[in-house]
Amino acid sequence: MSIAVRDVREHELDSVLALNNAAGPAILPLDSTRLRRFYANAEYFRVAERDGGLVGFLVGFGSDGDHDSSNFRWFREHLDRFFYIDRIVVASRRRGGGVGRAFYADVQSYAELRYPVLACEVFTEHDSDPARLFHGSFGFTEVGQHVMPATDQAQGVRASMLTKELCSYDWVREHYGEALPEASWLPQPRQQDRHSATGPGA
Repeated sequence: MSIAVRDVREHELDSVLALNNAAGPAILPLDSTRLRRFYANAEYFRVAERDGGLVGFLVGFGSDGDHDSSNFRWFREHLDRFFYIDRIVVASRRRGGGVGRAFYADVQSYAELRYPVLACEVFTEHDSDPARLFHGSFGFTEVGQHVMPATDQAQGVRASMLTKELCSYDWVREHYGEALPEASWLPQPRQQDRHSATGPGA
């Protein structure tokens, strides 16, 4: 059956957390508090649904977003304006089935209307060659490396910092500036649930 990519719903956060923490060493672990921060603050937080179940998710932040990742800060220090993919997770039983490519097509369609560069990182450890090949096939190139500091959950892990120029951005800005026209097919920013971040530990 087809893959449906859509905004996450609050009642799905437990399932998202389970997907993340079952993904293996290539994905940083999450706890419910941090996931709630993502839910409250991420500009892009979408899930993939197939055969009636969640099979993955992707979280992203614009360069002006409220995000405390050291990798995000690294990109802020090196780029003026960008869209940052914090993480993409695909359920192990669905890897190789097109879910990751569906996510990247969707997030690029969103980002290229608003940002000139798409940014992400891949850890250089934990058999990263498949992830590097995947990103290379989408046109990402390495622009540096960053060792995550002790404030992160995976301190000392080296990350390959990747970017992809979004060729549509200049044309969109030249013709529409910041005021995109209304069209049903245009991907829209999600409506962050700010209320969810006001509870304990948010």
